[in-house]
Parts: sequence; C-alpha cells; structure tokens
Amino acid sequence: MISILCALAVLVLGYVFYGRLTARVFGPDDRQTPAYAKEDGVDYVPMKTWKAFLVQLLNIAGTGPIFGALMGACFGPVVFLWIVLGAILGGGVHDYMSGMISERHDGASIAELSGIYLGAGAKWVMRIFSVLLLLLTGTVFVTSPAALLSRLTPGALNLTFWIVVILIYYVLATLLPIDKVIGRLYPVFGVVLIVMAAGILFGILRGGYTVPELTLENLHPEGLAVWPFMFVTVACGAISGFHATQSPMIAKCITSEKQGRKIFYGAMLSESVIALVWAAGGVAFYGATGGLQNALSELGQSGVVYDISTGMLGRVGGILAIVGVVACPITSGDTAFRSARLILAEITKLDQKKIGSRLIITIPLLGVGAVLTQLDFNVLWRYFSWSNQTLAMISLWVATAYLVRSGRKKLYSLLTALPATFMSAVSMTYILMAKEGFRLSGQVAYPVGVLFAVVLFAVYLILTVRQSRTSPAIPRER
Repeated sequence: MISILCALAVLVLGYVFYGRLTARVFGPDDRQTPAYAKEDGVDYVPMKTWKAFLVQLLNIAGTGPIFGALMGACFGPVVFLWIVLGAILGGGVHDYMSGMISERHDGASIAELSGIYLGAGAKWVMRIFSVLLLLLTGTVFVTSPAALLSRLTPGALNLTFWIVVILIYYVLATLLPIDKVIGRLYPVFGVVLIVMAAGILFGILRGGYTVPELTLENLHPEGLAVWPFMFVTVACGAISGFHATQSPMIAKCITSEKQGRKIFYGAMLSESVIALVWAAGGVAFYGATGGLQNALSELGQSGVVYDISTGMLGRVGGILAIVGVVACPITSGDTAFRSARLILAEITKLDQKKIGSRLIITIPLLGVGAVLTQLDFNVLWRYFSWSNQTLAMISLWVATAYLVRSGRKKLYSLLTALPATFMSAVSMTYILMAKEGFRLSGQVAYPVGVLFAVVLFAVYLILTVRQSRTSPAIPRER
C-alpha cells in the first residue's frame, strides 16, 4: 500500500513541478485564444476552465484508464512505475504540447500540425492515420458498452439494438454544437469517473486488501514481456496518441493560454491517478496477477469492473460501475467521431458552421463505423493499441520540431525529444513482435526497435545543430 500512496504523491508533485516546467518551456502568454477569435457557436465556443478540464478528462479517458490499467496490472506492480513516470515525463507533456500548439494554430488537428512542422508528406500520413485511429476508437467504444447493455436488458434489446442506439447518439454528438451535448453531459460523467476511482481507493483501504509493493519483476501469467507489451497495453493513464486527436477540440474552447497546464497536463495526470487506483484494485481484489488474468479472460473488462465495484462497494459500487462502463466509453467514442469530422473538414474545406456540410461528413463516417462494429472486438483493440502509441510517438516528434524551430533554447526540445525517442522504440518493437504485426523473435525485434529510435534521435540532433546555425524558421502562429 505504501507504493500506491507514494505513487499518488509523486503524481501530484509531477503536476506542480514538471507541469510548471513544461508550461515554462512552451511560454503561454495573454494573446486572444481561438475560442474568441474564431467563435462560431459550433466548435469554437468559449468554455470555463473547470468545464474545459472535465470535458478534456472525458475526451481522453472514458474507460481507457480502467480497462488498460487492469490489463496492465497483470504484469505486476511494475505497472505502477510506468503509469507514474509515463504520465509525468511523457503523457502530460504530450497532451499539453498537442493542445497548446494546436491553440497557437487556431485549433488545427494533429494532422495539420504534422504538415506544418514535419512536411507535406507527414501531413497526409497523419491525416489517414488519425482518421483510421479515430474510427477504430469510435468503433471500440460502440461495441463494449453495447455488449454490456445487451446483457442487462431483455432479450429483444440485443447487441444490434444497442449499437444502433449508440450510433444515433453519436450522430447528434458529432453534429451539434460542442456546448449543447458534450459540454453538458461530460462534466457529469467526469465526476462519475473520479468518484468511481475514489470509491475503489476507499474500498481498498476499508476492506484491508493487500496491494503488492513495487517490484520490477515481471509477474504476467502468460509471460508477456514488459517491453514492449506493457507500454502498449497501458496507454490511457500513461501516454496515449489518441489524446493528440482530442486536445485540439478543447484548444478551440480555452479562454486563456495560461489555463493550459490545468486543462491539458492536469487532465492527463488525473487520468493517471484513476489508472493507478484501478491497477491497484485489480491485483488487490483478485489476490494475484494470475487471478486477475483469469477473471479478464472469463468475464471481460466490463465484467471485471463490475465484479470489483460490487465486491468493494456493494450496490452503490454496482450502480457506479454500470454508469461508468456504459457512459464513459460512449463519451470517448462520440468525440472520436467528432474529431474525425473536424479532420475531414480540414481536408475538404467544408464550412462546419453549416449543418448540411457537417452532415455530408458525419453520415458516411458513422456508416463506416457501423460496418466496423461487425469485426472482432479483440482484433480491433489490438490494432487500436498499436496505432495509439504510434500516434503518440509522431505527436511528440511534432512537438519537438515546434520547439526546435520556435527560437527558444535548443536544450528545451529534449523535453519532448526524449519521450519521443522512447515511444519510437516501443512502437517499432511492438509491431515487429506482436501477433497483429510481423511476429518476429525478440532477438530481432529488440535491436531493430532500439536502432530505429537511435536513428530518429540522431536525425533530431543533426537538424537541431543545423537549425542553430541559421536564423529560426518560425512557422506562422496566430
């Protein structure tokens, strides 16, 4: 239990000190934000800081820090270390930079930012990659709540029925102004997500459960390697490229650049607290990583959440679990499709103030999502996980290029270059070893993954030195 309490304390200190350093490196000022400069009543809508924080938390979280943390807990207490250090040094920096650089460019998507800072080729790669990831995300977060609802309702209300209902909701959330549905529902469910985590922590303390202390030993029952599998399994809660697609949505709504640390870095570390509590709750409730792994295999992630919640908190916990496991993934799925709409609008140049233009993009987009719901959930999740961490890698390199070209001290760019290098090694090693990848042995995958990361870091150093010898090429900012 000492490890968990220390980890929570480190996350708080990380927000105070490393979050402040991250903001200082970026340099927020008093300029007018896009929420006012481009206010359109649809996507550019000024939002109070507390509401923007809760909407951002639900955008990036959903059940990600619950499901991923439970699966990651099968590796043992080493997952605590990844959640804490990954969030402070990687995830928080990633989310803050993604949101704030987007804000400086009128709320541009990560795809457009890639084009500005990495070149036209990167822009098109990221456009395709981002839309595919968002489609996978939206689809994953249709099937999991629909499956749970179909088990809790009469037989006539089957899986297909609930998929249709959720997709209809997605149409509304994707089309309507951000403050009409998302701005009203998300703060409520953000509080539910936080209360669920607080309840589980209370249940651990009250019930006298034993949480294993920190060890670097790999305790995964199936022998999966910590590197790279744990770093991909636990995405939300540590670092997640999906967040780079969501932060621009709130970048269009923040009313002051100086609130960015609270909204972007703060939401990421809050998600990490939630992930940490659920990882601890998983191993504590089932007694060992083997018991947790068996439960996940037999009950699925939703079933395990319900099992832990009711076991620790009784009927109240059961209600919270059902609300959380149903509502929270839906609130990530709808913003996934909304973000995809905005990226496609950038490509097609369709004015999103007009509902007709929004319909032209939204209907085909959700049609593709409906088709994808017919695929196997586990296959979708595996591809989503790798795509997610690969996008995080690219987003961090975009932020690195921004810092290198911004005219600030070149040393500052190490803030993003180091986690970008780390995630490059993770992403490459995973796709070489994984079942959905090339299925190569570790003897091949590990050196190739490390070499890939080293080459990218060397390119970064060369370009940084070259940039320092010339006048800074600072792209246009608003």
